[in-house]
Amino acid sequence: MNFDQARFSRDDEYEPLLSEKDSTTVEVDSEGVLPDDLTRDELTLPALSEPQLARHYTRLSQMNYSVELGPYPLGSCTMKYNPSFTEDVAADPNAGVHPDRSDRTIQGTLGLLHGLQEYLADIGGMDAVTLQPPAGAAGEFTGILVAKAYHESRGDDRSEIIIPSSAHGTNFASAAMAGYDVVELPSDDDGRVDMEALDAAVSEETAALMLTNPNTLGLFERDIVDIAELVHDAGGLLYYDGANLNALLGRARPGDMGFDIMHYNVHKTFATPHGGGGPGAGPVGVVEELAEFLPSPMVRETAAGYEQYEPESSIGKVHGFAGNWLVLVKAYAYIARLGDAGLADASAKAVLNANYLASQIDLEVPYGPFHHEFAATSGDRDAADVAKRMLDYGVHPPTTKWPELVSQAMLTEPTEVEDKASLDDLAHAFNAAYADSDEALETAPSKTSARRIDQVSAARNPRLSWRALGDDE
Repeated sequence: MNFDQARFSRDDEYEPLLSEKDSTTVEVDSEGVLPDDLTRDELTLPALSEPQLARHYTRLSQMNYSVELGPYPLGSCTMKYNPSFTEDVAADPNAGVHPDRSDRTIQGTLGLLHGLQEYLADIGGMDAVTLQPPAGAAGEFTGILVAKAYHESRGDDRSEIIIPSSAHGTNFASAAMAGYDVVELPSDDDGRVDMEALDAAVSEETAALMLTNPNTLGLFERDIVDIAELVHDAGGLLYYDGANLNALLGRARPGDMGFDIMHYNVHKTFATPHGGGGPGAGPVGVVEELAEFLPSPMVRETAAGYEQYEPESSIGKVHGFAGNWLVLVKAYAYIARLGDAGLADASAKAVLNANYLASQIDLEVPYGPFHHEFAATSGDRDAADVAKRMLDYGVHPPTTKWPELVSQAMLTEPTEVEDKASLDDLAHAFNAAYADSDEALETAPSKTSARRIDQVSAARNPRLSWRALGDDE
């Protein structure tokens, strides 16, 4: 694919901010409203015409890359195309209800939330679902707090969470934030849970085992039934990280495998937009004996209609109101539109696409057979350099240098939305970048709006806001 990304600049500066294009100074009467260190006497606002605004945002869009332009195969991120019909549903005026309205005046809203709870419970094989957590990591933390409340209610003061070395980093963080010691579990030679190591790690201190299935190598944990039995026999709970649920929709359910708690990344699996820190939603599902500990509010159906309620032994709120409402609306619309057959078809295509792409690239894929994603290795070539060079071929590169089980890993998840032509373009980018000269790799990217970034300086001197940038200048 021929590719040259738009680059709008003047005097080596990128497209300027709106306030840099033109501005009008407005006097502000802030006396007595807030402390002096939080107020300004003047406020500078852009004063622009409609053509200036239209051109500004069009230029920015042309300097960007998104799923609307091409494949976005970040492994374990499930960057599938976000269908526009979900945006239409979320833009409906009825979605703009105030969260403080009484239950009897928002029956449609509560009906949708209750319906999504039911959808997700059925998809995951769970008995109850809370929609409150605003992201996947927040869902993990919520799930672990539920597990902790469950053990404490039984007078069982457990101190450890077992997590495989191949797990997402948020698993380790969530367990530590909840006050647990983390026991890291090694993988066996085929990239799955080492059963002997697990047997040695499980004890009366084990509160839970956190597991992703398929794991971050795209491998299905074939010993999952034995894993569940081992953890349960020790009195522990089995937690399912829903990051890779897109591989299982309509084919297998975590609850049927023996999982007690799970979180769903609806911004991944159910195609709501994500990236840049949000928006997201990480609902949590549990088996019946854990339902009383879920956050409030939840929604139930009564003879008089739908109502919000607080479970008997709830851990309390983990987010405002019912959660990230509009994200949940989009997820509901996506699930309802696809239905059971459509969701199962999506998973089948995701697995097919990953396996086809792996068969077309020149890089070695050390583990298999895999499901929705695979970890190729760039061998003696730096994975980050290969990834940067792939940008010059008009595709977004995969996740690099993770999981650490694979040296110079390039974790790739094409999702179900790509057709064969798109996958062939992606394979060409892989192979061409991998075969390019050292000089081409070490100076890439050369065709994008932003050229190669000095990552070392950025890490040593982070400037995370325009204010920090201004201070340096």
